[in-house]
Formats: sequence, structure tokens, C-alpha cells
Amino acid sequence: MSKVAFLFPGQGSQHAGMGKDMYEKHGKTKELIDEADETLDHPLSGLMFNGPEDHLKKTENAQPALLTASIAAFELLKEKGVTPDYTAGHSLGEYSALVGSGVLSFTNALTVVRQRGLFMEEAVPSGVGAMSAIMGIERAELETLTDRVARDGEIVQLANLNAPGQIVISGAKSAVEKVEDLARENGAKRVIPLEVSGPFHSKLMQPAQDKLESVLEPVPFSEAEVPVIANVNAKETTDASIIKNQLVQQVTSPVYWEDTIRRLLELGVTTFVEVGPGNVLSGLVRRVQRRGVDVYSAQDIESIEKVVENLK
Repeated sequence: MSKVAFLFPGQGSQHAGMGKDMYEKHGKTKELIDEADETLDHPLSGLMFNGPEDHLKKTENAQPALLTASIAAFELLKEKGVTPDYTAGHSLGEYSALVGSGVLSFTNALTVVRQRGLFMEEAVPSGVGAMSAIMGIERAELETLTDRVARDGEIVQLANLNAPGQIVISGAKSAVEKVEDLARENGAKRVIPLEVSGPFHSKLMQPAQDKLESVLEPVPFSEAEVPVIANVNAKETTDASIIKNQLVQQVTSPVYWEDTIRRLLELGVTTFVEVGPGNVLSGLVRRVQRRGVDVYSAQDIESIEKVVENLK
């Protein structure tokens, strides 16, 4: 029988209006989002529903908002009888995956990601770091270019290995710009500097990683009811202590997303459901595997109903 993976989106998929129709039409979603407002002592729902976008995209707001919208969609799918065999989440989305797999409670995850977002915002002064998407160069070749620049003492590395020929680099702004130039010289099809508030998933995030480790230490983690594929190594686990350690490492480690999708395919997954705002991850699945898979988006009542209709 076909296996199902739930994929949870990361920062960048947030948008004003997310979760609003579920909040207005589904009582349990309203309770969940009201709980988020109360837990954070902050009107998160107002930002989710109305923006403004410049406030919503701030890391400390985007991360809890995405978690909340994603878990709202997850709970509605679960209520309708659609559950996964595996979960995975892209960067911030890994926290949503852990809630979905029963490792973290929603309120604990919400508190942690709010702090995580603040730590990431504070880790590097504005303008010091950068990220850039490099299209059309394969992993080994791009890693050779980042290593060449890093040998001069500057920090730059592969950050998000999203799909074949679609990789994000991260690090010091000057080093990222050097790699951009080298990538163009070596045949990159596109180089896209990203509008981000910091050099995420690079060694420059070490201060944020250290603070997050202290925050996570007392937080209770349960054994996963559904195996989770980790960002840091694209391997499945249910072990609570391993998962906690991997979440700490994740702050400065690359996100091995292409490898995650390939591992899920090896495990027999042929149905992928992106649970939460946007369709970025759905597109990445199709870049990794074009044939023989079904890919769905579940982000509002209409799309969730379509998923239920197709999978039940």
C-alpha cells in the first residue's frame, strides 16, 4: 500500500490570510489559534490574518505564525482521518513535523520557535550576512566554490539543498557575493540574492544555536509516534534524545531537503502532502521526482477537502 508523508513548510511561506478560513469555520482551529495568542501573550492571529506583510515576515513572527497555521491544517486533516506514515519539515517546518509526530506539544513548540526566531534575528548584525539561491549548478561543484572562498577565512556554505540544481548558500555577505560571481562564471543559470534577516543555516548562527540549546534542554520530548526525517542528515528516527540533539545542530547545519525526499521515496512514500501555507515544498518534490508520485497541498478548507477526497 502507498505510504504518505506530510511535509511542513519553512520560513518564507507565510502570507497574510493564512489560517483565516479555518479559524472562522472550524471550532477546533479557533481554539488552537486562540491558544497561540494566549501562549505568546501576543496577537499572533491578527498578524496571520491581516499582516502587515513586513511585520509578518520578521523571523520572530513568521516562525510561530507558520507553525500555528501548519498545525491547524494538520489537525483538520487528522480529524478527517488522513494521517501520515512519515513527517518532515523544512527548517522551521521541522518543529511542525515534531508536533505532528507527537514529539512536542503545540504550546511548547510555539514557545521554542518564538525564541528561536528572536535568537536568529539577534545572532548577526543587519547587513553582515546574506543568503542566495543558486540555480543550475550541482551540489559538488557549488560546494567546491564555497570551499574555495571559505579557505580565505570567510564563512560561506551550502545552506538549503532543496532540489537538483537548486541550492541556497549562506554566510558573510562579502563571501556570498564572491560565490555568486564564481557561480555565474561556472555556468549558473540564475543567481538570486534572498531577502532574509540573517545568514540562516551557516556557522554565523552559532550564537543562536547556543542559546537555543539552553532553551531546549528542559523542554520535554516524547518518542515519535510517526517517524520524522531530520534536516541535518535526512534519516528517519523516533528517538526523543536524538531528535532534540538534531534540532540544536539544525541551526548551523545545512537542510538536506533533496536527500529527505529521496529517503522518503526509498521508504515507499508515493503520496506527499504539503501541510501548511504555500506550495514551495510541493514544487521541490516534483523537481526531485517527476513521475510516480502524487503531491497535494493542504493549507485551507478547500484544499484540505480535496486531499481528504483523494486519500480516503
